[in-house]
Amino acid sequence: MFSYDVIILGAGAAGLFCAAQAGQRGLKVLLIDHSSAVAEKIRISGGGRANFTNRDLDPSAPQKHFLSSNSHFCRSALARFTPGDFIALMHKHGISFHEKHKGQLFCDGSAQELIDMLLAECQTASAHGGLVERWQPCKANRVDHDASACLYSVETDRGLAKAPALVLATGGLSIPKIGATDFGWRLARQFGLRVIEPRPGLVPLTFDGNGWAPYAGMAGIALPVAISTSEAPGEKKAKKSRITFHEDLLFTHRGLSGPAVLQISSYWQAGAPISIDLAPGVDLATELLAAKARGSRKLIANELTAWLPSRLADTWVSLNSAWQRPINEASDKALAQLAEQLSDWQLVPTGTEGYRKAEVTVGGVDTRDLSSQTMEAKNQPGLYCIGEVVDVTGWLGGYNFQWAWASAHACAQAIEKHPN
Repeated sequence: MFSYDVIILGAGAAGLFCAAQAGQRGLKVLLIDHSSAVAEKIRISGGGRANFTNRDLDPSAPQKHFLSSNSHFCRSALARFTPGDFIALMHKHGISFHEKHKGQLFCDGSAQELIDMLLAECQTASAHGGLVERWQPCKANRVDHDASACLYSVETDRGLAKAPALVLATGGLSIPKIGATDFGWRLARQFGLRVIEPRPGLVPLTFDGNGWAPYAGMAGIALPVAISTSEAPGEKKAKKSRITFHEDLLFTHRGLSGPAVLQISSYWQAGAPISIDLAPGVDLATELLAAKARGSRKLIANELTAWLPSRLADTWVSLNSAWQRPINEASDKALAQLAEQLSDWQLVPTGTEGYRKAEVTVGGVDTRDLSSQTMEAKNQPGLYCIGEVVDVTGWLGGYNFQWAWASAHACAQAIEKHPN
């Protein structure tokens, strides 16, 4: 039997960072992961350059970039370990990076540099009187808790390990081909924690059936849009619940993708429509009527290319014969109708591309059962949950990695060294 101060299940972003932080506090740590690849989700993220945090995260109100049943749960951890703290760690290891868009920070080189940094941080535990031992690949077959001895036991392919603290850093279901499972949620339920029903997040939306046929030919078209959630039929919501993103949209053969759609997908509910402004910041009705008043003899589709990709303009006007003419011959009503549809395109997705294309999982361990200060289960001493396994989902752009670092840090600072 092997004895430790803490056993961490999952050697992804949250698990590796938690292990390093705990080890550097002098704790004896065992890190277990069933996958043969180390931190594969980090390696493939950000096009292989790892969008490791976001400089725009506001430590005083970080929750505005996160989705959760309790949006304020993440505030404590994110305020105590900020993007600046992780950036300082990158500087310490000499890893260069750049800002790509809206505060998103990426490694200049490969995401492997980030993985190597986390592994190096684990190795420095010995200099602080601690230890990080990693069993990988290694499957955890059974987990039990002896309340009288205050010990967790984990039966694995490499033997039995025990510790007074157990950390679930097992991630979610997104990208199953790299080994994603629901193991963390099964363990959480085993110990009496509630789980908010998981679903794919930051994922392309699909529109199956004949209704999408007119738009399927636009696959590959990308353009900046404003995309918003809308209420499902018969549903009433406060205006403040409507959320809008200004990002790029990409048409696909099966539906819509791109940053705009990935962002809104985490908030979209099945059966509800979404609204897309294909020419944000442009008063299309005024512009089209002004062109008509000037006596323009251009086809309406040609006029639209001032604001839309030509293939999109051609496809759109083909939907109505009243738009397939020179603009000076079109009625004001037809132009107004065209402008309205382009500025508020209402459509109902039939689904998503699922976990295989999802970047994250929405839902997870219910935050009502966890301490926001320590990530420890309120009614199960010594059990901690961090990272994606928790019902905290960040926006696209490095926010989810920052939650991994911050929740791992909060957890590591709370775990106590076993007196024996």
